[in-house]
This record gives sequence, C-alpha cells and structure tokens, in this order.
Amino acid sequence: MTTMPNDAVSPGLWALAWRRLGADRVAMAALAVVGLFLLMLALSSAGLLAADWEEEVAVNYAPPTFVGADPVTAALARPQRPAPPNAFDPLADELEALKRDVARSHPPAEKALTLPFGADKWGHDVLKKTIKGGETSIVVGLVAAFVAVALGTLFGAVSGFYGGFVDDLFNWFYSVFTSIPSILMILAVAAVLQQKGVTTIVLILGLTGWTGPYRLIRAEYIKHKAREYVMAADAIGASNWRKMFSHIFPNVSHVALVQVSILVVGFIKAEVILSFLGFGVPVGTVSWGSMLNEAQNELILGKWWQLAAAAGAMALLVTAFSLFTDALRDALDPKLK
Repeated sequence: MTTMPNDAVSPGLWALAWRRLGADRVAMAALAVVGLFLLMLALSSAGLLAADWEEEVAVNYAPPTFVGADPVTAALARPQRPAPPNAFDPLADELEALKRDVARSHPPAEKALTLPFGADKWGHDVLKKTIKGGETSIVVGLVAAFVAVALGTLFGAVSGFYGGFVDDLFNWFYSVFTSIPSILMILAVAAVLQQKGVTTIVLILGLTGWTGPYRLIRAEYIKHKAREYVMAADAIGASNWRKMFSHIFPNVSHVALVQVSILVVGFIKAEVILSFLGFGVPVGTVSWGSMLNEAQNELILGKWWQLAAAAGAMALLVTAFSLFTDALRDALDPKLK
C-alpha cells in the first residue's frame, strides 16, 4: 500500500484562506491592531489594566502633558526667598505660603503632569477611561454580532432548506424588518425595552441585525441542498437537522464568519450612536459612546482631549477591523486562486 506525499494533498478552504491572508501585509497589520485591542479587552476585563480608572488623579480638565512640569505649579512648589512684607495686604505673605504648601503636598497636581490624554471634569485619567470604555464597546460589538449571525443563520438555514410556506413566512418577516430604516428600528426597540444596560444594547442590536446574515445564508442553503453530498446524506437516512447543520453548514460557515466580522464594526458604531443619544449604557458605566456624549459639552469650554482619545481609539479599531474584514472576504472567496 502506497501513501500519497504531503505535497499531493489538496489544502482545505481554511488553509488556502490563511495562506492568502499571510501574503497580504495590510491584512496582517490590521489583524495585529485588532489583536492588540482584544488583548487590551482581556486585560481590562481581568482587572489588570485600567482597573482604577475612576480614581481622581488630577485636577478637573487637566490638559495633556507628556514630559516636563507645569511652570505655574513648579514655581509654587520650589523654595522661594521670603518676600518683603506687604504693607497694603498683611495676609498676602500667608496666602503665598499656603499656595506653596498645597502645591508641594497635593498629589493629583503632580500626577496630572504625566497624563498623555489629560483628565476629564472629574479628574479621571482619560487614557485609562478610554481603555475601560473600549472594553464595553468591543464586548457589545462582538456579542451582538454573534447573536445577530446566530439568528440569521438559523432563520436562513430553515428558510432555504425547507422552502415553500416556511420560506414565504421568513421572507415576509425579513421584508418587514428591512422596510424600516435600521437606525429607526434600533431606536424603536430601545424605546420599548427602556431599561439601560450592556445586555439591553446587545439584545437591541442582535434582534435588529440578523437580516443581512439571513439573506446570504438562505441563498447558500438553497444552492447547497441540491448538491450530491446532501443527497447522499439523505440516502443513508440522515435527519433534516443533521443535513442542515452537520453537512451543509460547514460548507457555508465562511459566510457566517465574514458576517460576524462585518457586523462587529457596525455594532461598535451603533453602540456609540445609542450612548450618544442617551439610549446606551447607564450612568456609572463608561463606553466610547458615553465619552463622546460628555465631550460635546467639553468642546464648548475648549477641552478637546477626551473627544480625541475616544474618537481616535474607535477610528483605529474600526478601520483595522474593516481592512481585515475585506481581506478575509477575499481570502475565503473560492473563485480566487
């Protein structure tokens, strides 16, 4: 009995996809950025990163400072020669001494000198706040995307495999959802649920975002249910659910995976919009959306650093995820060799 060499074995779909991804430098750079954000999420969830983000480490609205000392604080903190007595204001000397004592012994003022993104109106470190806010926004995006794709895959599989009246029923349900603009549907469900919280946002986005995956998965099941391997499974007595999820689904799982990556980007932006409009996370929970909501009032005062931190982090993650999604879609395309 002879064995075929390893070079003669045809690589599978996922092996070919990974080979194409590895040859795409932009895709690998985007994947590295997404991986760093996921690592940040894991460390923040474990309490190893930004756990003390609510600690008041600076004065209100402390500006970003990287290296060096604030000249005003430094001047107050350094020892000075005693000034001659002020004949017009006998308390002037006592006030100057009190200011110097406060500058020397007030830790927040010293810590504020090393905050790269400044502090918010409560004296919280904006960098740590951005990391903690990213934990909420990324979790909402990931979990809501999995909920939406799971519903869309289930509905699409049942509709495409059975056809007939079942297909008509799901198509009517799909038409009702798609006839309403997505943002209005999201706001309507948010107004009905009323209760704020991360779980509520996940349900809102998951229950309104299944239509895209449904349409694609339904088309794939209609195409695959007539293939020879499904007929062979039917000949050996496999049940319908076994044919749907043990035989057909592995061959269309790449479509569901791409939909997950696409919806994560959309749901992160949707969470920001909901929190900005007041339908998002409750008071006491920070997210990128709640930070942008706070920043709109700070801009009037000329305090731009919280807006820059939240918007910059979100833009970096969304851009990297979008680039990786496009590359993954091309890599999983069976028409590309």
